[in-house]
Amino acid sequence: MNINTAVPALQGVARTLLVPLACRAIESVRPDAILHDPRSVELYNALGGSRDFLLGMAEHDRLFIVMRMRQFDAFARAFLARHPGGLVVDIGCGLDTRFHRLDDGMFTWLGLDLPEVIGLRRQWLPDSDRCKSIAQSMFDLEWLDEVQQLNKPVIFLAEGVFPYFSTHEVRPMLMAMAERFPAGELVFDAMNPFVLQLHKSSSVLRRSATRGRWDAKDPAELEAWGLRLMERWGYFDKPEPRLGSASLMRFLPLLANMAYVLHYRLSR
Repeated sequence: MNINTAVPALQGVARTLLVPLACRAIESVRPDAILHDPRSVELYNALGGSRDFLLGMAEHDRLFIVMRMRQFDAFARAFLARHPGGLVVDIGCGLDTRFHRLDDGMFTWLGLDLPEVIGLRRQWLPDSDRCKSIAQSMFDLEWLDEVQQLNKPVIFLAEGVFPYFSTHEVRPMLMAMAERFPAGELVFDAMNPFVLQLHKSSSVLRRSATRGRWDAKDPAELEAWGLRLMERWGYFDKPEPRLGSASLMRFLPLLANMAYVLHYRLSR
């Protein structure tokens, strides 16, 4: 099965949903894997197991994606350790298998994505009692009602989502989340706007007809919206042997700080 057969009706950002799936699956079968996800391997193989799903992504970029996934999982696990039976909301979930990686028999997972994406997701990853999906744009804030009705401690994860949008587009949603879930937490990844310009020629962006739009130069800018920055994780914070020569970027401040994962509390 080629990529056009697997995602026949998806356009723009939605068309990138097979990239993280392929990243997880390819990583999981390596003997030196830093992330293990058997469910992703099953799904990847069921869809044809083609490296075309990577949309031309280079190997070191694939590893950066896996490192990012590992960190999102770490933030989610730490939250669930503090709040057993809590709620994890994955914004832009695509074919995410985080529920299967983290499942402790107690927590609840909600995945949010566009209707055409959720339609595809439910074919391969059906909803269950503690793993449900919502077919809606993240900018249609009615989905927050479903989160609120569950009445659980909540962490919102937006992995590989916000860089496709400007802060002007994302701000109303985040402010609504902060107002309704003041004890909640939020984790998302972002890029320095300068580096986004360097990525304009990325094969993933080019082949999905998308572009990066994030324009916040400093993570602290978002604190003016009512959020509080708790942690900032960078790809070069700790040595990662698998990066090889790409590790040298840690010595170039602009590149070392080009992308990061941010962990906020949804109140001051």
